[in-house]
Amino acid sequence: MASKKEVIIKQLKEEILSMELKPGTIISETTLSERFQISRTPIRDILKQLSAEGYVDIYPQKGSIVSYIDLESVEQIIYLRSTLEKEIIKELSLNIPLKGLHELKTILTKQEECITNHDSFNDFMYLDDAFHKTLFTLAGRLFLWDIIQQFNAHYIRYRKLNMLKEEKLTEILEEHQLILKYIIDGKTDRIEQLVHHHIRADVNSFYFQENFDEYIKK
Repeated sequence: MASKKEVIIKQLKEEILSMELKPGTIISETTLSERFQISRTPIRDILKQLSAEGYVDIYPQKGSIVSYIDLESVEQIIYLRSTLEKEIIKELSLNIPLKGLHELKTILTKQEECITNHDSFNDFMYLDDAFHKTLFTLAGRLFLWDIIQQFNAHYIRYRKLNMLKEEKLTEILEEHQLILKYIIDGKTDRIEQLVHHHIRADVNSFYFQENFDEYIKK
């Protein structure tokens, strides 16, 4: 059973990643202490852990704020994921179990339903993660996926805001479908270029800077 501190950390992470708590929002120890009905000492420990994982910036004698999105951190995660997923998908194109194919197809069907419904953005985001996590799992690389998630605070928010762009969800789904097709057909020669575009396409885009400049770490 999770401790109260773990529950609070999880809740604050969800509020930060969902942008309910926006970058630059002041986080008061007193307010958190009153909200969660615990003393300020464990609240400080919670903020230190959130800071270590990039969710919060702590300024001695001044207080804490929700971290601004660090584009350098985003680029590093994008590079890491792109490098890993190219190799993972190539491995799967040589040998993937039927059960794995079924899992991936099911996820894509649900993503398509989200787009059709027009009101399931969060569900689509969840399924996007599920698709890529399943690739790591089928390749026996879940440990690497979990490591990436520990330092994903900047990238997740960046990706979420970029996915607000018109037609972006459709583009993501179509690329997921192509990834699965290349795995089934064993087209390893086409995988590298597709994965490179799928994960890195937005890193040089001005869309984010033009629309969410107030959220970017200066």
